[in-house]
Amino acid sequence: MPSRRSRILIADDHKLMAELCRGFLEPEFDVIGTVGNGQELLRMAVSLEPDVVLLDIGMPVLNGLDAGKQLKALLPAVKLVFLTMITDPEVALQAFDRGASAFLLKTCVADEVGSAVRKALRGNTFLSRDLKEKVSRLRRRQENTVGEGNRLTVRQREVLQLLAEGKIMKEIGDILDVSPKTVAFHKYRIMEVLGAKNNAELVHYAIRNHMLVA
Repeated sequence: MPSRRSRILIADDHKLMAELCRGFLEPEFDVIGTVGNGQELLRMAVSLEPDVVLLDIGMPVLNGLDAGKQLKALLPAVKLVFLTMITDPEVALQAFDRGASAFLLKTCVADEVGSAVRKALRGNTFLSRDLKEKVSRLRRRQENTVGEGNRLTVRQREVLQLLAEGKIMKEIGDILDVSPKTVAFHKYRIMEVLGAKNNAELVHYAIRNHMLVA
């Protein structure tokens, strides 16, 4: 009996990129689906139980970093392979802190994606060579302090992203299946934690922390 091929779910809001990834992964792996935002990723992953999720960071509704963290809580065995245009080493560290097995740049060659997936399946980690030294330097000088973003709950980060995307309270409530009053409460707590005085400061924070689609 042939061994079961590993199952991969792709999450990227750029359909062309998702289909390109499907094309060069399918000869070796079973690509079981593609999704375009973080919430859809969570729903599909829980239903399909992939071995690996190949995901972007800048996705609407729920960004890849937060979706990945929630997904690891739901499916601890799943391997997260980030594929992104973001070259900030701090973001790479955040990805690994959220359970990533690999972090690649979209400027990499196709073979690197396959290598990252194979290493992830073996329980190893993979980092794009262009980021290795930057990440090492950052890790060495990183202070042992808790940033304001780490003090936000999962729900608060979801609300913050949707607010920064320009959605009104009712829209956010519909997406998250909560009342507008609950959304308003979360917004108040977010502003209190971040020391933000208005919506513009919330948007600036979301942009600085790569919570919005570029």
